[in-house]
Amino acid sequence: MSPANPRAMPDGIASIDYVDTPPGEIAYRELGEGPVALFLHGLPLNGEEWLPVMHDLADVRRCIAPDQLALGATRPRSDCDLSYEGQARMLLDLLERLGIPAVDLVGNDTGGGVAQIFAARYPRHVRSLTLTNCEVHDCWPNALLKRFYAGVADGSVPALLKNALAEPALAAEHLGALVYEDAAFFDAERVQRYLAPIVETEERLAMFAKLCEWRPSREQIMRAAGAQRTSNVPAQVIWGTGDVVFDAEPSLQWLGENLGGLRRIVRVPRAKLFFPEEHPRVVSTLLAEFWGASVG
Repeated sequence: MSPANPRAMPDGIASIDYVDTPPGEIAYRELGEGPVALFLHGLPLNGEEWLPVMHDLADVRRCIAPDQLALGATRPRSDCDLSYEGQARMLLDLLERLGIPAVDLVGNDTGGGVAQIFAARYPRHVRSLTLTNCEVHDCWPNALLKRFYAGVADGSVPALLKNALAEPALAAEHLGALVYEDAAFFDAERVQRYLAPIVETEERLAMFAKLCEWRPSREQIMRAAGAQRTSNVPAQVIWGTGDVVFDAEPSLQWLGENLGGLRRIVRVPRAKLFFPEEHPRVVSTLLAEFWGASVG
């Protein structure tokens, strides 16, 4: 696999385009040619999480990575629905405006939760589904994630995000160590790229807080269980076993018993939550192999 795409900027970072949709102007990055693969990022990241994987796969897929509502460069309207169902509807709007009928759907963290909702509600738009560490039915949030959500609500997490922009070492210590094997991977450039849009204005901070109201989205994922069980969409799960944000065994057990189109579960030893960015070649190799065997 070789990264080749005229849309890539000279430094290897894909340019950002926008599509106007009912919930806002959706930012997305695009690399490659062929059938479309849609990559959904985690929180508090944006679509750049997936760029290393997209570069690997640019010769076999037209790779698109949008920024979720309230994250990254996307410009959401103030009254938009930030729940997982709202994010899934936004993705449908995005695909319709881009004239894309179906995608190979790939999600990490919150993007994996949204991917499950999208696949359950709009199955004809999904050729295949790949989930990495993410929200699963009623298996989340664990104690650590509840503390994070509580910190967002009481203002301590937003304060930490602001401080991290001024002191990147603080971000590595308090955030990077939780989600990357190498805490230093969350360097000053990534801190700026991911956190600055969240704290840019009080309005964006309020949207971030709303995005982190987890109970409505948890109920939505649980309601999608019936459609997940009857789905025949080819699916795989790639799970980093070093993750402390989502509990592996209950999550993998539920997916193994309830994801109707499941072809395989792959465990990645020691990998933490955002391993698709930290270890992109592992993910791109497994995706190419899965697509070749299940989709073509």
